[in-house]
Amino acid sequence: MDTISLSHLSPWGFAALAAAVALVGFSKTAVSGANTVSLAVFAVVLPARASTGVLLPLLIAGDVLAVLTYRRHAHWPTLWRLFPAVAVGVVLGTGFLVWAGDGMVRVSIGAILLLMSAVTVWRRRTAERGRDPEEVVTRGGRVKARSYGALGGFTTMVANAGGPVMSLYLLSAGFRKLGFLGTSAFFYLIVNIAKVPFSVGLGLIDGPSLLLDAALVVFVVPGALLGKWAARRIDQRLFERLVIAATVVGGVQLLVR
Repeated sequence: MDTISLSHLSPWGFAALAAAVALVGFSKTAVSGANTVSLAVFAVVLPARASTGVLLPLLIAGDVLAVLTYRRHAHWPTLWRLFPAVAVGVVLGTGFLVWAGDGMVRVSIGAILLLMSAVTVWRRRTAERGRDPEEVVTRGGRVKARSYGALGGFTTMVANAGGPVMSLYLLSAGFRKLGFLGTSAFFYLIVNIAKVPFSVGLGLIDGPSLLLDAALVVFVVPGALLGKWAARRIDQRLFERLVIAATVVGGVQLLVR
């Protein structure tokens, strides 16, 4: 497969990746789903398949910062419901990557994100608001949790794009801002770490990709700090709209790129 190193990048290419990494940090501590824009930038600057291997360790760095920031707000019953389905999705995504081309991956993920965005908007217009997450998840049914979990595992494996799917699930379950951020922080950290052996086995993570990660990881920190500052100032309704908007933008980018 194609690989990449610092020597292959122009100054403008490196600057674009640095900005995308800062957006990763911001998305982890403020508006989850915004890093779909980072995914698109990486896929433009780097070879598409190689970009997923470079991005994964940077996502994990952002996840660590998010967990340190919001660890007290995680809702573990929701996480335990999701993990079995996510594992199935990761395995399916690994199989898909073995034979799928870049174009098929982009179109598939983009279509899924746009579909899930439409479903979430529709559900939120017809559902009751303000219920406890435990009640919403239980009454919403385990089928929904399994469906979103499998889709999240699949999309995160093939394109590091599982975040928007899980964001839509947490919004549909009625999570408030801090509960959303705390639960998603642990979810992404655990799932992304679990993906590392699969990515190494597929050749997506190698020596050159890790060297590029080492040069870029510092840019996660200012993005995460800015996100923490912004999250305190974003009200719940705006927060939800930003998450859905970021998901739609990412989905469209994947379809038209």
